[in-house]
Amino acid sequence: MDTLQITDLYAGTKEGKEILRGVSLTIKKGEIHAIMGPNGGGKSTLAQVLMGHPDYVVTKGNVSLNNVDITHMTPDQRAHHGLFLGFQYPVEITGVNFGNFLRMAVNEKREKKKISPIAFRNEVEPIAKKLGFSEDIVKRFLNQGFSGGEKKKAEILQLAMLRPEFAILDEPDSGLDVDALRYIGKAIGNMDYSFGLLLITHYQRILHYIKPQFVHIVVGGKIVKSGDSKLAKETEEKGYESYL
Repeated sequence: MDTLQITDLYAGTKEGKEILRGVSLTIKKGEIHAIMGPNGGGKSTLAQVLMGHPDYVVTKGNVSLNNVDITHMTPDQRAHHGLFLGFQYPVEITGVNFGNFLRMAVNEKREKKKISPIAFRNEVEPIAKKLGFSEDIVKRFLNQGFSGGEKKKAEILQLAMLRPEFAILDEPDSGLDVDALRYIGKAIGNMDYSFGLLLITHYQRILHYIKPQFVHIVVGGKIVKSGDSKLAKETEEKGYESYL
């Protein structure tokens, strides 16, 4: 069984501040795991560490993807092994055409069977339409001038085209209006292939569209409680104070 396995993971900043304190979690392909928790609890740090952000150091434990240890791999090596990260705050990149960037990324992943510009456009346009984008999205610069909602939708468009084995989405619902949330929720929930998903969120509202089998509460760099989808509703009603 294909898995993303996190084992007793401790990590922090290069300056020595410990943030993650023994996180263990196994995500199987086809499963949806939601991570919830208060600000500063370690959720986004977990996402960054899993993708190999250079500002963080793993001090104990490991991360494996399909039985391959990726703990000390670079972000591009992790991507080659089938891991994807959707950013909480996507960066604007001046002068880089979004369509060219995405087609190059798809071709890099596909290696042998490259996609032509015409075939790429035929694939990307229906997905962009489902996300509520106008047809000229691939002609624009990467995230430049995009609204907050457009940036988040652009991350999901990349996910849909790259088709990773495992995806980490860091608060894809933050800053979205109702319409953008619906587009994103439905797009993620209706992907036409099987992959493992680690969805990081503060609120239950995106879980109306994406139904997790597992919910984990992260506080103080640890998973303090796990359960099924009911845990998300209970936590939203009670708040996070009961876990502090």
